[in-house]
Amino acid sequence: MQQRSSVAELAESLRKEVNRYSPGEKLPSSRALVERYRVSPVTVSRALAALTAEGLVTTRPGAGAFRADRPRDPAPRPGDTSWQEVALSVETAGESVPRSVDASGVLATLAAPPPGILEFNSGYLHSSLQPERALAAALARAGRRPGAWGRPPVEGLPELRAWFAREIGGPAGVLGAADVLVTAGGQSALTCALRALAPPGAPVLVESPTYPGILAAARASGLRPVPVPVDADGVRPDLLAEALRATGARVVVCQPLFQNPTGAVLSAGRRREVIGIAREAGAFVVEDDFARRLAHEDAPPLPATLAADDPDGVVVHVCSLTKATSPSLRVGALAARGPALERLRAIQVVDSFFVPRPLQEAALEFVGTPSWSRHLRGVAAELHTRREALVTAVRRELPELELRHVPPGGYHLWLRLPQGADETALASAALRAGVAVAPGRPYFCAEPPAPHVRLSFASVAGMGELAEGVRRLRTACDEVLAGA
Repeated sequence: MQQRSSVAELAESLRKEVNRYSPGEKLPSSRALVERYRVSPVTVSRALAALTAEGLVTTRPGAGAFRADRPRDPAPRPGDTSWQEVALSVETAGESVPRSVDASGVLATLAAPPPGILEFNSGYLHSSLQPERALAAALARAGRRPGAWGRPPVEGLPELRAWFAREIGGPAGVLGAADVLVTAGGQSALTCALRALAPPGAPVLVESPTYPGILAAARASGLRPVPVPVDADGVRPDLLAEALRATGARVVVCQPLFQNPTGAVLSAGRRREVIGIAREAGAFVVEDDFARRLAHEDAPPLPATLAADDPDGVVVHVCSLTKATSPSLRVGALAARGPALERLRAIQVVDSFFVPRPLQEAALEFVGTPSWSRHLRGVAAELHTRREALVTAVRRELPELELRHVPPGGYHLWLRLPQGADETALASAALRAGVAVAPGRPYFCAEPPAPHVRLSFASVAGMGELAEGVRRLRTACDEVLAGA
């Protein structure tokens, strides 16, 4: 059982047990609770902390936990917030983009599933694949550095900016530390880029399908996403050129490597073409390089970033350490050349001031140790093994779900359902069967050509859960797709 589920379950059990004690009476010791409920001391500590926050329990150092002397305050009477419906809905003259944002596609990958549900919808590595010990050691070392808790430069630590510049620009050294801003993860960098490069109400070209977080960030910035279809070789240059002419857009967002959700890699022949088309139209290309550090063991040599092949500042590069490490190591980078960099810097400073220095110091510590390369090799091997197992299981157990492309990187498979099938119903049935999958609709900013589901193989505990998840999805398919 995952720890977050164990904490919630233990807290609920203790919540009921506390009622049997008199105010001020001592609860069983932490050791007794560990033995009774067969959980870790950390789980007990967190559950007691939750009850303390609720006012049900008080703790005394060295003495233990006790039922609170006074009952909980009654819940406050809810106020009347109906006036907000009017305030949030009134549009001003000339307002062309709705202010409400549909974040359901993003929340689906971030929400913790109920106990017993297998996560085939998450975008993060399972805790068993995260370098938790190495990160803890790096954070401990970083915290002892002189000045580690002081205010960092708003652009980021110079050493970390230089490391990102080498990673993005490659051995040719086409980028320097001065071209890089350290950001609070990839999503923050994407939002900053969109706000900086396009005015409210403007169109922004996005791949179709694409990561729902891009669509949510665009709409939250007052932009209008316009789809450009993707095939097995990435975004289609002919349709990109046509969309730029038709819309006058000045920003294109693409994921050239292991695209989410299709897994496509932008072909060598299209790379320069995409940059050239954007340059001719006077548009920026925001390169979301989210999966470069999630290449599988059998992946061919990776192409350079688009930014490394762009001397004219057309490409604004976004990357992050988060996907390859931990959801909480929210350290990423924005790279750009020319006046755009100053615009990006201004937006970031206004939004967040800077990324906390201890986090930057810890990231710098970690990537500078042998643990970093060992971790990447281990993840590459494990993702390859899991991908092969899931591909085999899907083709054997779920033949009606069409897998058109097997990506050599990333953490997911993109499956097409039979025409006319209800992907939302399938996702709901899957959840009832005990597995969470991502329906395809949130990945499209316009009408999708067919129903899809996305399956993640990085967020489960191991091979046993992969096999069990496919078995549960088979149950859901039998329920929903029988007549499709």
